[in-house]
Amino acid sequence: MPELRLTSDQESLVTTIDLAMMRRAIELARQAAAIEEVPVGAVVYRGNRIIAESFNLRESTKDPVTHAELLAVSKAGRALQDWRLNDCSIAVTLEPCTMCAGAMINARIGRLLYGATDPKAGACHSLYKIPFDKRLNHRPEVIRGVLAEECAQLLKDFFKHRREVNKQRKQQKKSA
Repeated sequence: MPELRLTSDQESLVTTIDLAMMRRAIELARQAAAIEEVPVGAVVYRGNRIIAESFNLRESTKDPVTHAELLAVSKAGRALQDWRLNDCSIAVTLEPCTMCAGAMINARIGRLLYGATDPKAGACHSLYKIPFDKRLNHRPEVIRGVLAEECAQLLKDFFKHRREVNKQRKQQKKSA
């Protein structure tokens, strides 16, 4: 599936601050990859100020809910001493899953920007469209495909490396 590109409508909605925040999310994703976590980074910001940021920690913590988005949203609520993040944006390197999309709805995130699509678990466009569901009481603005190629490449490289490592481990077990 080819990577999405921003439409001209979406390009006009993405600011230089949004791009800077997505670049920061990409840096966080690289930090995750360095500790063998799936490289996903998330930054919650208001204006040009970062409120909270995180990257995936599921492997490190053995906790299934320590996705980058959930951690960043939770930290942002604590930092602002408010669970309502209406005037905040979040930049995420990968399309959020159902759990993370639901958390963003419940936190009243104002804007969601994401990079790579997730055809296997994406809940903002690919499999589901949670942020657009009119039955829910909040619908954030969603901009997809921000720095998508760079975000997708991080994931491709990570999983390619992981497959190579797993292959080497299997070969070592056979020869032992």
